[in-house]
This record gives sequence, structure tokens and C-alpha cells, in this order.
Amino acid sequence: MREIVGESLAERLIDWGVDTVFGLPGDGINGLMEGFRRHQDKLRFLLVHHEEAAAFMATGYAKATGRLGVCVATSGPGGIHLLNGLYDAKLDHVPVLAITGMQETSLLGSHYQQEVHLDRLYQDVAGYNLMITNPQQMPGVVDLAIREALAGRTVSHLTFPNDIQIAPVEQDPYRHPAPGAPPSSLPTLDRPPPPPEEEALRAAAQVLNAASKPVILVGAGALHARDEVIAVAERLGAPVVKTLPGKAVVPDDHPVTTGGIGLLGTKPSEEAMEECDTLLMVGTSFPYGKYLPEPGKARVAQIDVDPALIGLRLPVEAPVVADAKLALRALLPLLTGTDGSFLARYRGEMDSWRARMAALCDASRDPIAPQYLMGCLDELADEDAILTCDSGTIATWAARHWTIRGDRRFYLSGNLATMAPGLPYAIAMQHAFPGRQVIAFVGDGGFAMLMAEFLTAVRHELPIKVVVNNNNAYGQILWEQIVLGYPEYAVRHRQPEADFSSWARGCGAYGAKATAPGEVAGAVREALAHPGPALVDVDVNPNEPPMPGKVSYEQAKHFTEAFLRGQPHKVATLATVARDKISELRS
Repeated sequence: MREIVGESLAERLIDWGVDTVFGLPGDGINGLMEGFRRHQDKLRFLLVHHEEAAAFMATGYAKATGRLGVCVATSGPGGIHLLNGLYDAKLDHVPVLAITGMQETSLLGSHYQQEVHLDRLYQDVAGYNLMITNPQQMPGVVDLAIREALAGRTVSHLTFPNDIQIAPVEQDPYRHPAPGAPPSSLPTLDRPPPPPEEEALRAAAQVLNAASKPVILVGAGALHARDEVIAVAERLGAPVVKTLPGKAVVPDDHPVTTGGIGLLGTKPSEEAMEECDTLLMVGTSFPYGKYLPEPGKARVAQIDVDPALIGLRLPVEAPVVADAKLALRALLPLLTGTDGSFLARYRGEMDSWRARMAALCDASRDPIAPQYLMGCLDELADEDAILTCDSGTIATWAARHWTIRGDRRFYLSGNLATMAPGLPYAIAMQHAFPGRQVIAFVGDGGFAMLMAEFLTAVRHELPIKVVVNNNNAYGQILWEQIVLGYPEYAVRHRQPEADFSSWARGCGAYGAKATAPGEVAGAVREALAHPGPALVDVDVNPNEPPMPGKVSYEQAKHFTEAFLRGQPHKVATLATVARDKISELRS
């Protein structure tokens, strides 16, 4: 058989070390699918049920492995479905290549069926974005797209018209009047981590050495620099505050950290940030400026591999463009440190916070407290478990009650904060790390969006564990309405709660439903011990508000206004808040 463009694509992906493509076939990519078929011994096509999930899987794969994630969809609606997952990749700065189909070139512009110009649609999401119009462009443009994705930590997109996919790769259909030549390349990219400049390090050290109340804010860009972050924090006597994507940078029980920041964070982190006179930001451009020091109140140094991300939120006096690990390692000998009293005080504050959070993991509370569910999962999961999480109130419970210790990892949609990535992330990460325990902690809303992908896990024999925090509502949106001073509206589903465990059993997997506190620990334990895919659906208290670590006057005022304006379920909500406070005081 003659080599076609679809086969050339498959071969080039293999040359780049790609071993898995996540996607869904269609008549708009039959030529590409034939290329994948011819090389199925080296390139696995992981068949999904929804293209959005394929993009989430490619993104999750890239987040967990640091390698290129690849997703494939057919022309028109299939390519449209990829977009949500691709924006997740773009906003969280991970490399993903999206491959789509296009109507054949002779039909473009004729209003043909499914004629969606995906190259135009993808202009905002993709750093490299091209429709292939000549077999001679292959495989050079594949190299260019992959290099852009890897070097820029972003999305690249290639779309292939039907006729181009099945054209012989050596076909040369046109004359060449231009002095240029088709791209010719090799599947290579040298990406050494950028080292810091001496002058920048000295400037950062000067700022940090003058501090009396320093704080370090770390994000996903410092996940590979745990030892260095801890060493600098101990030298400076600085509390380490963690963004949610950076939760695994420092173990949650380590004495230097005060945990997360923002609505999902801790009171000690918020107060340390308010009090600090110097801030070192490492591997993050944390977007929620209200939780950072007011401009001019604290001196700021920032370390990031991308210079465009430095100074986005605050005036940065000492920018360091470098890999976090290399920069911190080189910075450490230049630091003199403080007397450690600032960190020591916040260690005590954090001990009190941990006791308060532990008190909320109460097995006697009925309806089931979501904190207790997360606490059971945290206690029973492996020391190197990977937890994926959806957006919503579940992110609050995971942020506060999933403990990073050992080699545990934690992933969620950081900047896009989209619903439904938890399940597809888990599938991709279980595929990438077959020997590790991978758990998806999801809400009923997010799970319902892409629940068909649980069947994907069963069919591909991926032993993921899914824990559904089922409050039969969109809890985070409910809370957001209330904190604006509005009574909740259209955020709860009608009773009864869904029983997602029956879906799991219908797929041929383990499924358990817990409706009472005494059923939770046993169901979670059995699911984690099950050798194949497993799901536990837990009916939790729908009136448990994800309270901020530190409630502001404005938040309390709006909360009261919402109740005065007719907030439904206010008695149950107030009772829950009261019980939470009593539990915390007892701690």
C-alpha cells in the first residue's frame, strides 16, 4: 500500500514518542484513522464516548506526565466538542496537540454538510493552528506544531481535509513558483530548563534578605521543586502558601506550609498574606488579586519560566526568569533569613486550623458531611495515590481534607475551573500510571455531564476509583449566589438524588451507594480494594456551605441579605453552619 498522509501523521507522532491518542472516529477523519490502524502496534487509539472527554484526557495526560497529550476528533461537531478540554490545556499551560478533520478541499465554501472551519474556530485556543492543504507539507508541519505545543506549553491544532488525508504522501499536485521549499524537519526539540541570571538572583536575594515577615506563594510551576521550596522557606522563616494547582508542592503536614489561599484556602494563609512585608511567588501567576497583598504594601520577587507571566498581578521588584528548581537552588546560598518568629507563629495557627478541619470530619453528623467523606478517602487511600477533582464545592473539600503526603498528587482544572474533567483526567492518568491508585473525586453535576466515560474505563480495563459527592445540586453556584446577597435559584435538582452506583454496576463494575454516615467508610474501603473500576455514590448534606477560611464583613453582610430576601432551606443551612462552629470550638 502507498503511504498516505494519514499514515505519515501516525508515523511522525510515534517518532515524537507519542504512544496514545485519545479520540472518537468519524467519517471526517477516516483517512487519519487508517493511518492509525496501520501503526496500531505502536500507537494506541483510546476510544472514548465524547470528544470533550478526549480533550480532557489529553490535558490530564500532559499534566501528569509532562509529555505531549494528543486528541483526535472528526470534522464539524466533533472538533467543536474538543474546545472545552483544549481551553483547559491552554489556561493551565500544558502541551496538547489537537487533530481534526475537515471537508475535502473541493467542497470548501459550498455550504457542505458539517462544513465548520475549525482552523478559524481554534484561532484563540491554539498557538499553532493550520489546515493542511498539500501532502508536501507532511511531516514537517507536524514537527512545527508539536514543537510549538511543547516549547510554549500550549495547544497546537492541525486540521486535515478528507481528500488530503488519503492522498499519497509523495503527491506533488502543484507547480512551485515561490523560492521557498516545503518544511523539512526532524522530530527533535531541546528544552533545557532555563537557568537564572546572576544579577536577577542577587536582586531577589536583596529583597528577601530585607524581609521580616516573608511569605512564599507556590503554584504548579514549582511541583518539581519540593525540596528547594522547603529549603528556602526554612532559611527565610517564611510560611509557604499554596495555590490549588500547586497543592502537591509541599506536603500538607509539613511545618512550613499554611495550606491554600483564596475561597478554598485556610485562615492562616489568608492572614499571613495580609501581614507579610515581602512575597516570593514561585511558579504561579495566581489570578485572585484580592487575596494578594495590596500593591505597594509588600515587596515582591517572582520566579517563572515564562517572562510574560511575571508581574501580572502585582508590581514585581525582582523578576527571575528561570526554572523554579534551578532558581531556588541558586538562590538559597544568597539568603540570610529571619529570626523565624513569623513562621513559628503561623505554625501554631496552622495547628489550630488542622484541629478545626479534623473536627468537621465527624462520622456522627447526619446527613453525611462532605468533609467526613473526603476524610475517609484521605485516610484510606494509598500514600502515592493520584486524586483528580472536578470544580465546585468538592474542590473545597479536597483542598482542605485531601492530605498531600508521600508521593501523592492532585490535579484539577486550575484556571478554566470547568466542570467535568475529574473522570477523564483519572482515565488518562490511570492509563499513564497503571500501577498507581487513581481516584476521581467528583460532584454529581460534573459526573452526570460525562458519566459515559466510566464505561470507557471499564471497556479499557482501567481500575480507576470514582467517589461521587452527591448533593443533588450545583453547590458552588448556590453559594456564589448567596454571597452576592441573592437567594439561591435554579441550582438544585428535584428529589430524589440520582443513584450513580446503579450505572456503575450496569457497566459491569463495582458500585456502592451510601446514604448514612455508617456506610461511608466501608463502601470507600471496598471500592479502593476492588481490582477493577469502582464507584461509590454518597448522598451528602446539600446545605453544607463551603465557608471561606476567613469570613469578611461583606461576605457576612451578603449572606444575611440573601436570607432576608427569602433564601430557601435557610433553617437547614443555618443549622449546618451552627453545628460546624460547635465542632470547631470543641476541637
